Amino acid sequence: MSLVIIGTVAFDAIETPFGKTDKIIGGSATYVGYSASKLGVNPKLVAVVGGDFPQETISDLKSVGFDLEGLQIKEGEKTFFWSGRYHNDMNSRDTLATELNVLENFDPVIPESYQDCSYLMLGNLAPAVQQQVINGMKNRPKLIAMDTMNFWMDISMDDLKKTISMVDVLTINDEEARQLSGEYSLITAAEKIQAMGPTYLIIKKGEHGALLFHGKDMFYAPALPLPKVTDPTGAGDTFAGGFMGYLARTDDTSFENMKRAVIYGSALASFTVQEFGTDRIKSVTNEELELRIAKFKALMSFSESRVLNEIKN
Repeated sequence: MSLVIIGTVAFDAIETPFGKTDKIIGGSATYVGYSASKLGVNPKLVAVVGGDFPQETISDLKSVGFDLEGLQIKEGEKTFFWSGRYHNDMNSRDTLATELNVLENFDPVIPESYQDCSYLMLGNLAPAVQQQVINGMKNRPKLIAMDTMNFWMDISMDDLKKTISMVDVLTINDEEARQLSGEYSLITAAEKIQAMGPTYLIIKKGEHGALLFHGKDMFYAPALPLPKVTDPTGAGDTFAGGFMGYLARTDDTSFENMKRAVIYGSALASFTVQEFGTDRIKSVTNEELELRIAKFKALMSFSESRVLNEIKN
């Protein structure tokens, strides 16, 4: 089943306690697409770049299966650029520069060949743009997921809530869930957010894993402990790509299958954080992914104790 991704294809410059980069390839749609491609899905991309975006990278995207009919290239203009510095805990960061460039007037156009998609992933963009994409689909996809951030909660809460009411899956982090709901308890926050419209809610907790909610049902996936985290940029987008890629690959949107999708998303995200930018997720092999999934299974597996039965007797 086809997966359409709307989001940013960008340049990043990143500094962490483990090093720094000059301009490298980044953007939400880039991470989502690379991740989904690892599950045999050919992502259809809707994004915009400037004439300064390297042809080598465009060729690389095509080589791993990206459909780029929806990629706009604005000659004579510059690609979106973001620069940030992570703190020692790697959970917080400071934005050093944001240059919207071509993104400032981005008008997403959905190609005719994308109109039959079954799965739509709305990367982190202005809620009004996300709405425009949904309204631009002639037929509603089988499943629509969206990502967002606290920036849009600060400046476009009404638009954001309208967009949330239009989607099936919302993915946000724990800080954003608390801000959106006004509740500290993530259980209570999940109830309030689901009441806004989405059937499923994923709350990402970084190094502490992810929570999947569907009504009163809940599933928790731990993060895989790693000896070293080099760069957390794009981890959430990689997670979303693995999650949506798995659903598109299996074409099964049941809660049980979404649990598996969460694990695949978490496993792929665990690769991304090991190197700067998209380098690690691009190089992941099927064998490496299988081994990492096995590690997640081992991490979550235990044998039932006989103690309670012995106490009863």
